[in-house]
Amino acid sequence: MKLSLKIWRQKNKNSEGIFKNYVLSDVSPDMSFLEMLDTLNEQLLSKNEDPVAFDHDCREGICGSCSMMINGKPHGPESKTTTCQLHMRKFKDGDEVIVEPWRASAFPVIRDLVVDRSAFDRIIQAGGFVSVNTGNAQDGNTLPIPKPDADAAMDAAACIGCGACVAACKNASAMLFTAAKVSHLGYLPQGQPERQRRVLKMVEQMDNEGFGNCTNTNDCEAACPKGISVHNIARLNRDFLKAKLFG
Repeated sequence: MKLSLKIWRQKNKNSEGIFKNYVLSDVSPDMSFLEMLDTLNEQLLSKNEDPVAFDHDCREGICGSCSMMINGKPHGPESKTTTCQLHMRKFKDGDEVIVEPWRASAFPVIRDLVVDRSAFDRIIQAGGFVSVNTGNAQDGNTLPIPKPDADAAMDAAACIGCGACVAACKNASAMLFTAAKVSHLGYLPQGQPERQRRVLKMVEQMDNEGFGNCTNTNDCEAACPKGISVHNIARLNRDFLKAKLFG
């Protein structure tokens, strides 16, 4: 099929970006979206033009680096799917596809579709750890965890830090990401010693990075490729309030 691509091009974080139009023919519906961009870049290189810069690593929906807005939606039109797992069969012959980077002041554009998401790393560094004794690992059965708590911790830990929640939010809030990272340790016995410190430090770092406030529109959950629940935000708010009052 034939597609009209409208792609954001920006040389570096200090330059102004613009949309550029490209036409790509013979796009297979079995291609992934990134394979389609690979094909475009091959054509650009053959013409001695700069290829479109975009992040990618695992291409298996695990790393979260393939983050981009596609026709106004984080990761594209298919729900609970990363860009690398989006296939071109979701588009029709003759479609115009608009591709741009995340739009958030805390995610400055580095080049083209690549943004700096190191703010997420700093939020995790601010409090995402547990204190454990070194030495031989304990047998798993010595720390019994109720199955609902174990399931909830695993669901929260599924967050891949792609930033789709920030991109979807009208305020560019990072509450869903931060809540997932707070919750997946907070549900477990190993996470209890730092529970209050963790939520205070991570929320403080989130605010310092310039992310916006949560207004509970739930666009973040809808855009999340792993389906992280906004229930984690409610849990973070409860933990934060307790830590402020009794910490």
